[in-house]
Amino acid sequence: MSLPDRKEDEVRRMLDGPHPVVPPDLAARAAERGQLLLARRRAVRAVGWALLLAAAVAFALWAAVVQPWVAPPVDTTPPLEGW
Repeated sequence: MSLPDRKEDEVRRMLDGPHPVVPPDLAARAAERGQLLLARRRAVRAVGWALLLAAAVAFALWAAVVQPWVAPPVDTTPPLEGW
């Protein structure tokens, strides 16, 4: 008997053997768990988008107030020469 045939025979014996008992409410519990996971994923996604939006608004307000693109005023004046 070659190696693939032996593995195939083992699989056939496992499939032909007694099957475990499945709880009758397994499908309902699985569907409920799936709905909870989807709701949690939607909530996390909504919170993430809200945080991203809040960060963008905060950055826009900061940039409007501070105006980092404007050069800072010069504190010293150049020396006067020729007087």
